[in-house]
Amino acid sequence: MDSGLYAACAGLKARVQHLDLVGNNLANVNTTGYRSQQPTFSSLLAMRSGAVPTQLNLAVNDFGVLQGSRIDLMPGNLEHTGNQLDLGIEGKAFFTVQTRSGVVYTRNGAFRTSPSGQLMTSEGDLVLGEQGPITLPGGVVSISPDGTISVAGAVAGKLRLIEFSSEAQPRPVGNSYYSAEAVRPATRSYVREGMLEASNVNAVNATVSLIALQRHAEMLQRALSTFHNDFNRIAAAELPRI
Repeated sequence: MDSGLYAACAGLKARVQHLDLVGNNLANVNTTGYRSQQPTFSSLLAMRSGAVPTQLNLAVNDFGVLQGSRIDLMPGNLEHTGNQLDLGIEGKAFFTVQTRSGVVYTRNGAFRTSPSGQLMTSEGDLVLGEQGPITLPGGVVSISPDGTISVAGAVAGKLRLIEFSSEAQPRPVGNSYYSAEAVRPATRSYVREGMLEASNVNAVNATVSLIALQRHAEMLQRALSTFHNDFNRIAAAELPRI
């Protein structure tokens, strides 16, 4: 009885947390450069402190719980806009951005210039080049696949493109920005001028997952109610005997 109650409780909690992730993904299905979050699960063995695990304990008291989430780094589709400051990336690279909280990384290349000519994100943060913030003089802007920015034929800077190292665990920090401790210069990535990268969320798959998770949560909630009612019934029957 206890094992069933714990299993239903752990399962319901994991499903509710997973629902939050899927709901957030669906809310950002049209967010430029957004990377979906996928759940990661771990095993939790419920037993008394100091107790020796047995085969029975391992079989009935081992519960799956949500450990956290990971960022899905699969690319989204590149969509043509024709705007010379809209930039997409073909490959694993990310743009580098300076915010008030520090340096972050993004695939949202919807850039613009400030009144002083500095290249900025749509959120108003500075886009970094290899030599720091990039300032563009007046004139026709051209951006080559390696990230070199030219204005009226003169080089104005080069975008700082990075990749996350294999051991890095990027974290979302809002506005399609991500942070990570270990990054390296990008290789085999190309900047595409006049294009933006769509979110990599598959709306159909996310919707199906949302419906399935809701149904699983409902079933587990009913199971919890059943266990609760049985406990109350047993308690009511045993109490007069005490």
